[in-house]
Amino acid sequence: MSSQDQRGNTNPLLISSIFLGVLTVGLLVFGIWAFINYMDQKNNVDAKISDAVATAKKQQTDTDEAAFAEREKQPTRQLIGPVDLGKVTVSYPKTWSVYVDKDGTTGAYAAYMHPGSVQSVSQKITNAVLVSVDDKKYEDSLKSYDSQVAKGDLRASAVKVGDLQGTRLDGTFSKDIQGAVALFKLRDKTVKIAVQLNDYMGDFNNIILPSLKFNP
Repeated sequence: MSSQDQRGNTNPLLISSIFLGVLTVGLLVFGIWAFINYMDQKNNVDAKISDAVATAKKQQTDTDEAAFAEREKQPTRQLIGPVDLGKVTVSYPKTWSVYVDKDGTTGAYAAYMHPGSVQSVSQKITNAVLVSVDDKKYEDSLKSYDSQVAKGDLRASAVKVGDLQGTRLDGTFSKDIQGAVALFKLRDKTVKIAVQLNDYMGDFNNIILPSLKFNP
């Protein structure tokens, strides 16, 4: 056979070798890519699992702490005001403190409540709850909030605690006081019970306000 004929023929073994070489390289590249992709996905999954576990633990811790804080509030204590001013009585969490600012000898009564220790009354620092008997008629006490209700800062609604009926105002009372006030008629005076910080609205609604009693 002439050299010209040999150059015109393709060697099948050479083609197979080249094909296998290309295939091997391709499989190797694919394998490396697949391994890198697997490790990346594994790391992402591990990170997500770790984050989910950490989040679940924090949520459980927060839940346990909240439940413990609620248990610590029981049994509640009682604040009892002067007998000649209706003997206003409310229950409050045992983890709170009370400071009587006005004892009723001058015609008015005022007591402040706050978790832990009562904040400085003289420095006008806002405490959680105020219980007072104001030397002012119920109707006049309501009128003092008329302008804030008209502006929309406060919302007025009827409130009933046992046999006691009054008016509740919710909203912004000042730049430092956001919460609620419940007013009740006591002869020629007004019983006022107010939560002055929204953080304590739950205790106000669930413990303090529902426990209110006084002699009309």
